[in-house]
Amino acid sequence: MTSEDFLLGDKPTLEAVGALAGVSRATVSRVINGHATVKPELVEAVNAAVDQLRYVPNRAARSLVRRRTQMIAMVIPERTAEFFADPYFAEVIQGAAMYASSTDQTLSLLIESDSDPDKTRRYLTGGNVDGALILSHHSRISRYVELSDTIPMVFGVRPMETPSRPIHVVDVDNVEAAAIATRHLINRGRTRIATISGPLDTAAGIDRLHGWRTAITEAALVPGPIETGTFTPASGAEAMQRLLDRGDPIDAVFAASAQMASGALETLRAHSRAVPDDIALCSVDNNYFSTSAIPPLTTVDLDTANKGAVLVKTLLRLIDGAEVEPFTAVPMTLIERRSV
Repeated sequence: MTSEDFLLGDKPTLEAVGALAGVSRATVSRVINGHATVKPELVEAVNAAVDQLRYVPNRAARSLVRRRTQMIAMVIPERTAEFFADPYFAEVIQGAAMYASSTDQTLSLLIESDSDPDKTRRYLTGGNVDGALILSHHSRISRYVELSDTIPMVFGVRPMETPSRPIHVVDVDNVEAAAIATRHLINRGRTRIATISGPLDTAAGIDRLHGWRTAITEAALVPGPIETGTFTPASGAEAMQRLLDRGDPIDAVFAASAQMASGALETLRAHSRAVPDDIALCSVDNNYFSTSAIPPLTTVDLDTANKGAVLVKTLLRLIDGAEVEPFTAVPMTLIERRSV
């Protein structure tokens, strides 16, 4: 591959420099940021590729060469009402903040403005922070993918669309989380298992629905009916009502979040359906909604607070120019309670 191949395309990237020099993106980043740990022959190869491609780091990148701000940002591209109503965000942020407090970095929280969504991106690329964490249920994170070339960045969920460039993600395996919960229902003898999926404009909603289907197929069962919610108690209650209105015989429900499961419990109680005797209920998320439910919910603990810490650890490694795997998995554990 030659420099002409790159010059015919768009503005050269770190990946282009690395490909021409025969090194990784992280090595290019370390050379540009002046790290002394890179072998002299690699430094020479990178600098030669930079010259051939006429690669120029943007203003934020040049700022990182000169100094560190000792600030990292946690960006929440969600509507404010959804952010404050969902305990998931509080748990991840708490874990991230506690870990950041043990380092030289200060964590700042940025909730994207609905009226001016580009304001946050301008702030990130203005040399104000050393790196950014992007945390959202929805596909709005895709607008930040292009910034990963200009600032170290870690995503707390995979983008809905295939990224146009390499990115770094820290998350649970949502397909497996749903499969674990559904297999538990199957192992307890349930054979007519419905699901309340999350919103299908979210990666978690899509992946958890896929995990439910995977476990049902593995057991050679006929899939039960599907209703969709929005990760809220009210949507879970409404979805459970729709499942009952269908009249299909079911003996279990996998709800894709503890919030929706808690709402489903209210509907079942109103219809005098005993849990778990009449209908067993299993979920994902080990939070207030799972522990305070009556009966308490069997659920898959996603180690959410630890996820926040892993997000920060991963970002700090990127800032230091270390090699980081594209996907870092957060462990999961089935918590058995009285709803199954």
